[in-house]
Amino acid sequence: QVQLVESGGGLVQAGGSLRLSCAASGRTRSSNAVGWFRQAPGKEREFVAAVRWSTGSTAYADSVRGRFTISRDIARNTVYLQMNSLKPEDTAVYYCAAADWIASMTSTPPRTMYWGQGTQVTVSS
Repeated sequence: QVQLVESGGGLVQAGGSLRLSCAASGRTRSSNAVGWFRQAPGKEREFVAAVRWSTGSTAYADSVRGRFTISRDIARNTVYLQMNSLKPEDTAVYYCAAADWIASMTSTPPRTMYWGQGTQVTVSS
């Protein structure tokens, strides 16, 4: 069992920045990848970014590449999503997720094993 708790969401103007945090606890040793998904009202949940815990290697959705940066703090068991140059279309509930491999998150459909409760990000125009 892995517990994931997101924080850092909020309201920001277009062009602004937010940093989301995902604190992991429990049996995390089998979760080699941690990442972020998002879901806007009436839309499917979509992959945003992921990081491999051991190496820090990353993967990004095309829609956020160059604007968002995912990173991890091993000592704190925490993953961050730094979101810059935010756009109204980034508005969604953002969910932290853990899986065995990054490929499990980017596959269709994703094969994530654990989910956080979500944190709301709203970008005003």
